[in-house]
Amino acid sequence: MIVGAGMAGAKGAEALRDQGFDGRITLLGEESHRPYERPPLSKDYLMGGAEFAEAYVHPETWYADHRVDLRLNTTAQRIDRSLRQVELADGTRVDFDKLMLATGAHPRSLPIPGHDAEGVLHLRRVEDSDRIKRTLTEVEHLVVVGAGWIGLEVAAAARQAGVEVTVVETAELPLLRVLGREVAEVFAALHRDRGVSFRFTTALDQILAPSGQVTGVRLTDGLEIETQAVLVAVGVDPAVELAADAKLRVGNGILVDTTLRTGDPNIVAAGDVANAFHPLLGKQIRVEHWANALNQPAVAASSMLGGDRTYSELPYFFTDQYDLGMEYLGHVDPGEYDEVLFRGDVEAREFIAFWLSEGRVLAGMNVNIWDVTEQITTLITSGATVDRQALADPSVPLNEHIAR
Repeated sequence: MIVGAGMAGAKGAEALRDQGFDGRITLLGEESHRPYERPPLSKDYLMGGAEFAEAYVHPETWYADHRVDLRLNTTAQRIDRSLRQVELADGTRVDFDKLMLATGAHPRSLPIPGHDAEGVLHLRRVEDSDRIKRTLTEVEHLVVVGAGWIGLEVAAAARQAGVEVTVVETAELPLLRVLGREVAEVFAALHRDRGVSFRFTTALDQILAPSGQVTGVRLTDGLEIETQAVLVAVGVDPAVELAADAKLRVGNGILVDTTLRTGDPNIVAAGDVANAFHPLLGKQIRVEHWANALNQPAVAASSMLGGDRTYSELPYFFTDQYDLGMEYLGHVDPGEYDEVLFRGDVEAREFIAFWLSEGRVLAGMNVNIWDVTEQITTLITSGATVDRQALADPSVPLNEHIAR
């Protein structure tokens, strides 16, 4: 059984069949749509550049063709580990031998006055993206709360739709905790160049909606901003409720080992909800990005079938904003690096940024430069000290960068 019919759940079912499992597979999903990918919801689909049909993980007939019992509009409310059963919201119990939890995450809300007014938006499901898309045709101004990836991607879509945008962020720069000051400045400049207004080091105190419809916001610094819509993009919380109720170990997700097994040998976890021990990084990490939902399920499926594969893929994510496209490989927490080294033209937004610690590459981001992820991966996984001068020189091929 797989609980969670997003991309990770669908890829889990696919991996089980690819790895030779011929038994029953039950895939439970709360949404009414068959499994789909989420990145288009804040990118091409939101901006009208792609149809939703392109986001589906599998064609409609795939599930029947592969004997996957896909149950939509179905909520799992309890796991009975001793009986190896999942209890559904209607009281039905379904048996399992092995269970994959791919329950994803929930968008956070703001516990402030006006949080439930008409015109307050979130983004997690396709219906949310549809609502935002409609809103961008109806309003003149949008306030985005949170300058993370989702907030900035929606801000870009709004500007391209001709909507005025103000981004409110508690930090000093967008993406500051994720990228550090040096690269965060690039994204701040990108959005300012397109007319986005930022309000940093402040937060929302109240959403103004005297008649139930958003008319503005009041910030904690006292400023009031007129607006007709507010996007709340202040992060997500992993959906650990089932796991916690079943007394599985949780902590910023469901805690799993390198094989994606929980403390129960019959239960694994994958995707946004999995907080996995990474063998290269030497610590537990949880990554809320597409690549984990794509790649982890094959390892989780192997573990369900008695295998001993480990998940060692480097964290990877990408974004597209205006004319900037980028890919990021690696993982760096604040304070873990001592230098950001740039290779290329930062002002033209055609460069690679490397996060270094004592001369070793911890992470790399290629901005409007393509087909370099393999070389960046090698630099990170080698663990070797690099020649900084050569690394910064675009005339020196990346594959000649030199362990000293």
